[in-house]
Amino acid sequence: MSELSPRRRLLVLAICCMSLLLVSLDNTVLNVALPSLQRDLDASTSGLQWTIDAYTLVLASLLMLAGSTADRIGRRRVFTAGLVVFTLGSLLCSLAPNLEALVAFRMVQAVGGSMLNPVAMSIITNTFTDPRERARAIGAWGAVVGLSMAAGPLVGGLLVDSVGWRSIFWINLPVGLAALVLTLRFVPESRAPKARRADPVGQLLVIALFGSLTYAIIEAPHASLSTTVPFGAVALASLVALLRYESRRHEPLIDLRFFHSAPFSGATVIAVSAFASLGGFLFLSTLYLQNVRGLSALEAGLWMLPMALPTFLCAPLSGRLVGNRGPRLPLLIAGGAMTAAGLLFALFEAETSNATLVVGYVLFGVGFGFVNAPITNTAVSGMPRAQAGVASAVASTSRQLGQALGVAVIGAVLAAGVGSSSYAESFVDASRPGWWILTACGLAVLVVGAATSGRWARATARRTAERLESAEIREVAGADA
Repeated sequence: MSELSPRRRLLVLAICCMSLLLVSLDNTVLNVALPSLQRDLDASTSGLQWTIDAYTLVLASLLMLAGSTADRIGRRRVFTAGLVVFTLGSLLCSLAPNLEALVAFRMVQAVGGSMLNPVAMSIITNTFTDPRERARAIGAWGAVVGLSMAAGPLVGGLLVDSVGWRSIFWINLPVGLAALVLTLRFVPESRAPKARRADPVGQLLVIALFGSLTYAIIEAPHASLSTTVPFGAVALASLVALLRYESRRHEPLIDLRFFHSAPFSGATVIAVSAFASLGGFLFLSTLYLQNVRGLSALEAGLWMLPMALPTFLCAPLSGRLVGNRGPRLPLLIAGGAMTAAGLLFALFEAETSNATLVVGYVLFGVGFGFVNAPITNTAVSGMPRAQAGVASAVASTSRQLGQALGVAVIGAVLAAGVGSSSYAESFVDASRPGWWILTACGLAVLVVGAATSGRWARATARRTAERLESAEIREVAGADA
């Protein structure tokens, strides 16, 4: 891809950010609508979990396939297809007659979404070649997540209260169509110099691993051991088979050599931990504000602003810090703030007081605002540009898998602890183990971030990049010969 003018690069960044806004806004808007969905569709707690996790699971399962496919056949082509499928899926979701249909249509959305975020990040990586410019662009990208968190609860609450939960999917239609037109007009086509072959066996193993693991967790509070244990066994067998098969494949779906880089491995763990914390935090907060405090969807959205606004404000600051000083400081701030927020709820029952509730939301918003830019920058900056799509897809997969597991685990803990006599009275006690789990996720961000952002870790990233580039040169030379 030829070098673009500064103005054109900013336009490409804006178009890619529109796709992220589509995907992330959809999640935050849906969280606010969960109690309304529960009433209208007579959904259980596990049913609510599936409306979120069906989307994130399909997304996580297909992201790496989408990233490698985009590198092979063209990033703009895959990105355009993703916009079409996601917009169509949103229309179908707005027409869903029951919970089962909604879950199925959310999966259609996810197929389109899998072609958006990792491919958009690959486009950004190949558009912004200067490391500092790239870090700032990724910071702006991360700010869109904060924007979705700020606007999502308010927009969702307003739509749910005034029109109904179906209208939350309507907002994707004009944004998706606008992004499609702009992509066709302004985003240049790009692809990797050497095409990677498809890996259907690896793809099936990833789907089996993610799906069976999440099913076992979500259904554990309601189903018998004879139902959940086999799914746990399938997940374990799929993981073992995936590691063995991918390590022997010439062009694997998941290039395990990436994980020789300590920063890349750390970014993967941090992404899972941070987004598990986000998924669990939003799930608990939404149900608490509306089902326990009795707030409307719009009022609940307003209560979430102390969490959303710091995320929006801190994300670009984190991007600048990563560009100027590296990822260590943003990760330490993120881990410390998220750990403190979890402790405030776990130890001091922050939700029982307005003041402590706001403080807990602010702390979590600050932490999450700082965590996104270093994850993305670390994942793609140490890898050859030709494999940017695959590397960013691994980071995106880690995010979605983390969010799916966060909702699954926290929802299962909540379902097991809420008493049948009084939901409101038992909610705070039932959510206590969940808050301890979210505290552990924040602590993982802090510890892993500190351990994998030092000088020795950067040395492993350089060695890994050199090996990958050398192997790529040898492969190209062998193919030419």
